[in-house]
Amino acid sequence: MFLLNASQRITLTSRLVNPRHVLKCSGSLSRINRPNAGFILTNSRELGGSPSSPQRVTLPNKLTSTTKTWVDHMPRSIQPYLYLTRIDKPIGTLLLFYPCAWSITMASYALEVPFTTPLTYIGLFGLGAIIMRGAGCTINDMWDKNLDKAVERTKDRPLARGDITPRQAFGFLGMQLTAGLGVLLQLNWYSILLGASSLSVVTIYPFMKRITHWPQAVLGLAFNWGALLGWSAVAGTVNWSVCLPLYAGGVCWTLVYDSIYAHQDKNDDVNVGIRSTALLFGSHTRPIISALSLSSLSLITYAGFLNVQGAPFYAGVGLASLQLARVLYQTDFDCRPSCWKGFVGCGWAGFWIWVGALADYALMLTGTS
Repeated sequence: MFLLNASQRITLTSRLVNPRHVLKCSGSLSRINRPNAGFILTNSRELGGSPSSPQRVTLPNKLTSTTKTWVDHMPRSIQPYLYLTRIDKPIGTLLLFYPCAWSITMASYALEVPFTTPLTYIGLFGLGAIIMRGAGCTINDMWDKNLDKAVERTKDRPLARGDITPRQAFGFLGMQLTAGLGVLLQLNWYSILLGASSLSVVTIYPFMKRITHWPQAVLGLAFNWGALLGWSAVAGTVNWSVCLPLYAGGVCWTLVYDSIYAHQDKNDDVNVGIRSTALLFGSHTRPIISALSLSSLSLITYAGFLNVQGAPFYAGVGLASLQLARVLYQTDFDCRPSCWKGFVGCGWAGFWIWVGALADYALMLTGTS
């Protein structure tokens, strides 16, 4: 399908002539440079008109801000800061949390510690994931304030829209990092140093999209640090033989879900000079991220093997495999809503891996493993 101005003509493919599909996937299309709502010319026969006259399908001017969330019911003075942290979209926090949860649970299984140990650290790392995911979003938006203004999906973010100033965002970031440090200080010194060392990767990630097509790989290095940190929190040190393949598997998993995510903005990214694996992979995205999915699951399975995990762990990995296969089969990389659905769907793969590890640990506690 082609976006046209009033002087152009269009012939739609049979798949996209349905106006419902046009509206559903309009977010993935390049926008005409105009102040008001855009339009797509469609074959009017499909809309019930005469075959010779095209009709306009009006698209909403804002694709994201029309949806109300619980944040809109909070005091107006704090709404921009809540939106800055993306706390209304918990999927990012979960994607950061799951590698921590895998590692904590697998270490607890290996060391046969009482349930209070993983319970304590799951709580700490859960809180830490909420805080540090929000801090990462603040850092990202401070870097990308001007770029976000030129991207349809991000132009209404608080910094891009001017709801808060860079100085206010910097002060808020200081509060977030202080809170994150408070959580980190609850761990042993080995883990404190290991956790602090990840901040440099978090900070440079937004810059990577300006110089390389692989910013998703850098994000993977940052987002899966918990695969190392979770184990050290429980054990006092990292079992590198288990944690390195677990970490590498998590990085491959991030490349899968964040490449899908990046397809939402690929048209705008070309215009503003942002690079991503979505643009690098192009029409080969599906086979490439299928290979990355296989690599991710293989590495995580290998980590489980080295940790002498039981059948429930591998059942969890099997469910994760089915979930990723479903996402890869169903996602339309030229449709923004479909990409968002696929991105969220990848999170369930991480959930099932954790469920498998939890089941293994529970069986160990009951003596039936």
